[in-house]
Amino acid sequence: MAKTALRVGDKAPDFTLKDANGKDVSLKDFHGTRVVIYFYPRANTPGCTIEACEFRDLRPKFVKQDVTVLGVSADAPKMLAGFAAKQKLNFTLLSDPEHKMIEAYGAWRMKKFMGRSFMGIVRSSYLIGPDGKIAQVWDNVKAKGHAAEVLDELS
Repeated sequence: MAKTALRVGDKAPDFTLKDANGKDVSLKDFHGTRVVIYFYPRANTPGCTIEACEFRDLRPKFVKQDVTVLGVSADAPKMLAGFAAKQKLNFTLLSDPEHKMIEAYGAWRMKKFMGRSFMGIVRSSYLIGPDGKIAQVWDNVKAKGHAAEVLDELS
């Protein structure tokens, strides 16, 4: 398993990305709170839909823990808006088409699928503490059950 670029205790890289509505969202907007950032390969694909719907369904429990969930992919805001509407997602999706933030968090890496290698988003998540530092890392995770896995670590 490849190592992530960031480790527990590292300062979380700042970012400003467009959400599904084209509005700028920055890490500094959440200073003083806990944030889960999860990276997923592509909206409207089977695994990414499962993962997003699990985060959607568990959102009340994340809110109860005072944790904001942000999903990040390289999809354009318009595609994210369609994905969010179709799946009735109740959390923010962010667009990073140039992969700058995705790379800063170590989620843009070499992947293998059906015998070929290519660069892509490795499904991974980070918990950022109120101090802006990485509090937990989940690397190269499975889509199904991941939201519950993250929630279990918060309790």
